[in-house]
Amino acid sequence: MKLKVPPVIVVAVTVFLMWGIEKYLPVEFLAFNAPKWIIILTSILGIACIVLGVIQFSVKKTTVNPHKPEASTSLVSSGIYSISRNPMYLGMLILLVFYGLFLGDGLVFLMLPIFIWYMNSFQIKPEEEMMIELFGDEYKDYQKKVRRWI
Repeated sequence: MKLKVPPVIVVAVTVFLMWGIEKYLPVEFLAFNAPKWIIILTSILGIACIVLGVIQFSVKKTTVNPHKPEASTSLVSSGIYSISRNPMYLGMLILLVFYGLFLGDGLVFLMLPIFIWYMNSFQIKPEEEMMIELFGDEYKDYQKKVRRWI
């Protein structure tokens, strides 16, 4: 699998675009002030998803490198991976929600479906194909039991 853009760069570009929308295309009636506790809770949830995903991979001694899913040595399906097949990407999405709440501009949330589409099309689907190649029916059964995002 040839990864075109690393996921962290996709997140950075999305953050930049969200910032640009808020700064240069403000829409007053979509402005809001989210409670600080919701903003903090959202950031903690996003970070937790990513960290728990990385920990699960470390425990199973398999790669977290999105550039080399073919280097996976085991299928991780327990812990947070029993809730989401892609908790690290889910964590990134939640951090984008956090940033949107922090900015307080409803228009920036238009970037979230674009992020999801991009990740599904150019990151997750190719990874899933590689996982099927590596783990066969075991991965297909996992796909039936656990949703892609949540």
